[in-house]
Amino acid sequence: MAFYKPEQIFEITVGNGVKKTKYPIVKLLTLGFQAGAFIALGYLLYIRVTAALPPQLDGLSSLIGASVFPIGLILTLLAGGELLTGNMMAVPLARMAKGIDTIQVVKNWMLVTVSNFAGALFVAYVFGHLVGLTETGPFLEKTVNIAQHKLDASFLQALLSGIGCNWLVAAAVWLSYGADDMMGKIAGIWFPTLTFVAIGFQHVVANMFIIPAAIFAGHFTWFDYAHNFVPVFLGNALGGTFFISWAYWLAYRKNESIELAETPASSIPMPLKRTGGI
Repeated sequence: MAFYKPEQIFEITVGNGVKKTKYPIVKLLTLGFQAGAFIALGYLLYIRVTAALPPQLDGLSSLIGASVFPIGLILTLLAGGELLTGNMMAVPLARMAKGIDTIQVVKNWMLVTVSNFAGALFVAYVFGHLVGLTETGPFLEKTVNIAQHKLDASFLQALLSGIGCNWLVAAAVWLSYGADDMMGKIAGIWFPTLTFVAIGFQHVVANMFIIPAAIFAGHFTWFDYAHNFVPVFLGNALGGTFFISWAYWLAYRKNESIELAETPASSIPMPLKRTGGI
């Protein structure tokens, strides 16, 4: 499997971050909807394969669920999608490299947040509520228990959990940029994503599915959801922007990266490929 060096991944990520801010609005919203739906489908799969397992297998259940959840991020990065947590890493890095301005970062995050929410809400309402996949028997109990656990977290706990989540999710996106074939990208995505899910960190887009699914089933309120959304959003933003983007900007930036301020996005060079076995 071919792969890139970390310094080359840095350059690829900067280029991708610039490119994301240049998409037409219709394209960005469409890809954002897809990503939100893909993450929600991954969470729905988690619930369907773990809900019926006995309590004695709780630890194994978490591992099984965490092992299937990454399908959402795999679909997003390989089939096509714009996911807020990934953009919280790639777009700020492009800003640090002076390829874009701060307004472009804010606009991208806002549009992707709205479209991710629409995609996740669609899955929660249509498949979870109308079809009943999260509202019958053990599946309802699992959905409500997960949502309750997330809502019970204090502001600080949710914030710190969000940081841990996107430290790992952004790392998964970083690794996917570093692989040059499909299986390499899947491996790079799968392990960090499995880790954050098994630990129980909070992901703002995943919560756009699980908490509304519980609300549609008659539990909790949108006011409860808003109290969770704010700290998890901020935590995810800090995890992706500072623990991945800023850290690797400090480690791998070059003096000549300042020239990106005057360099059109289309002319940012892509690195030469490094071939080798993993």
